[in-house]
Amino acid sequence: MGKLILISGENNSGKSLYAERIAVQAGATRFYIATMVPHTEENRIRIQKHIRQRSGLNFHTLECPYCVAESAVSPDSVALLEDVSNLLSNAVFEKGGDGASVLDDIWKLSERCKTLVAVTISDLNSDNYDGETAAYIDMLNKLNQALSERAEIHIRMEAGSPVFLKGAPPYAD
Repeated sequence: MGKLILISGENNSGKSLYAERIAVQAGATRFYIATMVPHTEENRIRIQKHIRQRSGLNFHTLECPYCVAESAVSPDSVALLEDVSNLLSNAVFEKGGDGASVLDDIWKLSERCKTLVAVTISDLNSDNYDGETAAYIDMLNKLNQALSERAEIHIRMEAGSPVFLKGAPPYAD
């Protein structure tokens, strides 16, 4: 089984940049597993931002909005999963899945590569929502907790700076 590194934080906290940096420092063949389905113009803009951001970093991009365990990664590779919240949203709202099935999917992916760097939105509060949105947020929070428990390293990004909640820096800066 490979190493699982979880990077969490609010939107625009620097999660993706830091995750890319860790993947590059791993020095292995790199796969970028893109999970966002571009439903809106904002989604398309975010996707283009991430494409520009990782330009020249030698990632093999795999568009995989569902069933990431089936991604064509190699056992000696590092895979960057961008991101858990999109994967869960796709599973729940488009396929009738749940947090447990997504956790299992991510765990199976982590077993297929040397290192899995999983990015997720965290610290969401469902109190201001109702119905399926509140249920989704609660499910994401539980999924993040389960991933944190299984991760060797858990880093929360705060305003562009990493805070190590579990484990130590994976590579020297």
